[in-house]
Amino acid sequence: MRPVFRVIATVVALSLSGCGAASQSLKPIPSSHAASPAATPSEPVSSPTATPASPANIVDAASLAIELAGVEQAIRIPDTATEEYVVLGQRQQQAYHLLAAHRDWVGAVLGSIPAPLRAVVQDNLSAAQQIDDLNGARTTLPHWRIIDPPTSDVLLSYYRESQQSSGVQWQYLAAINLIETNMGRIQGLSSAGAQGPMQFMPATWASYGRGDVNNPRDAILAAGRYLHVHGAPQNMTGAIYAYNPSWLYVRAVQLYAKQMFDDSHAFLGYYNWQVYVQTTKGEVLLPEGFTG
Repeated sequence: MRPVFRVIATVVALSLSGCGAASQSLKPIPSSHAASPAATPSEPVSSPTATPASPANIVDAASLAIELAGVEQAIRIPDTATEEYVVLGQRQQQAYHLLAAHRDWVGAVLGSIPAPLRAVVQDNLSAAQQIDDLNGARTTLPHWRIIDPPTSDVLLSYYRESQQSSGVQWQYLAAINLIETNMGRIQGLSSAGAQGPMQFMPATWASYGRGDVNNPRDAILAAGRYLHVHGAPQNMTGAIYAYNPSWLYVRAVQLYAKQMFDDSHAFLGYYNWQVYVQTTKGEVLLPEGFTG
């Protein structure tokens, strides 16, 4: 529909190769590290920060494979407590960041990931590569405001409501919401003038929107209407391409959606990803409270 925000620069272009498998387990996450998905900072944060430091015990490809496999496995355990996904999602994102910083580790990491999870890691790498290729690097930080999104339960209810009215499966709506504004964390205009959590151009919103373009529920319902008119759910590829005419974008949406089709708990990991932007001087974390 319009040029997409670069909001999930978790991985740069990487070579995908490797074979073999090794069973790994996740290190316990202290409950004191968990936080509410709806938590807000006590004071606004107005400046960006560097990418968070990687856990000290990840020093090579083998230890990164253990971390990444363990986190991806824990995300998919049905009885994982919702509050634990705050830490799991951030650990997942940091693991991919670290893998991006060590391209020479990719083959060894994939070779050590248990076979059932190897496709998960490959798909996440590939999806991020599509977005990276689509957006490139910024020379300056964006004029965005980073806010708390609706809770995961609330967002999921909006996706399901849109699915009921439009026929568009909620996993596609979640993937688009993730790519466009990191589940609604970003408030701000795109370079083309698109706005709201699902990034509508004013003319498109006038045709498909009802209510407030910045309201998550209104925007998600409008996205379902737009996709339906453009071929969904029968032709999701064509509908996604109409939403943003780039095959890189289409591929990224399909890959992230696939993870959520395969296991709905993948949504809770993605929901807790933070906002990063790739600049010509490196990758920068924009924390909640950032005002550009």
